[in-house]
Amino acid sequence: RQNRPTYNSWCPSPIERHVGLSDLKKRKMEEAVRVPDRITISGAVEGDLDAAVPRRLLRSVGAVPGTIYGRRVKSHLLDKLAAYNQAARFQPWVVLLDLDQDAACAPQILPRWLPTPAPQMCLRVAVRAVDAWLLADAERLARFLHIPRQHIPGHPDAIDRPEQCTVSLARQSRSSAIREDIVPRPESGRDVGPAYTARMIEFVQDETTGWWPEVAAQASESLARCLRRLRQLIQERR
Repeated sequence: RQNRPTYNSWCPSPIERHVGLSDLKKRKMEEAVRVPDRITISGAVEGDLDAAVPRRLLRSVGAVPGTIYGRRVKSHLLDKLAAYNQAARFQPWVVLLDLDQDAACAPQILPRWLPTPAPQMCLRVAVRAVDAWLLADAERLARFLHIPRQHIPGHPDAIDRPEQCTVSLARQSRSSAIREDIVPRPESGRDVGPAYTARMIEFVQDETTGWWPEVAAQASESLARCLRRLRQLIQERR
C-alpha cells in the first residue's frame, strides 16, 4: 500500500517538479540547515528603536538575535547591567547604551559603567546616540527621508543630538507623510513626531533598501567597534 503524504508534508507543484525547487524554498531549506550552527546572542537596550538596531547588527554578522531586554530608560538598564554581565559568563550578550552627554568619549565612561566585563559581554556605546548610526548610512537614509544626499552631515559621531538632526532633515522632506510622522507638531511640546520611532525602526528593518550596518560603519567609528566586537564574540564561540 502506497503511503500518502500528511497535511504537513510539502508536495511540489507540477511546474516545480519540472524545473526544481523555487529560489524561496531553496533559501528556506538552506537556512533550516544553517540555523543550528549559528550563535544566538541575547541583548539589552534603552528603548524600542535601540532594540531594532542590535537585531539588525546580529543578523548582519551571521548570529541569531535572542531576547532583547530592557527597553525602558538608561537608568534602568544601568541598574540591571551587573545581572546581564553575570549572564554573559555563560553565553554571549550585547548591551547597547547611548553616550549622550555622559562623557567626552566612550572609553571614559565604559569603565565606570562596567569595570570588569565578562568574557562574553559586548558592551557598546553609541556616540552620541544610536540615531547617529542611522545617519551614518547617508545614501539610504536620504532616500528613505526623500531628501538630497548632500543634506546629511558627515561625521555622525560628532553630532551632539543626532535625533534632532534627523528631525531637522525630515522637515526638508518632499514626502508629507515623512514630515507628519517624524517632525513634531508645534503645539505638541515633543522633541520628535508621533511616529518617529516607528519610522526609524522601519528604516532599520528593511534589509533591501534600508539601513546597511556595514556601510554605516565606514562613517561611524563607534559602530565599527561594535561590529568588530560582535564578530570577535562569534569567532571565540566556534
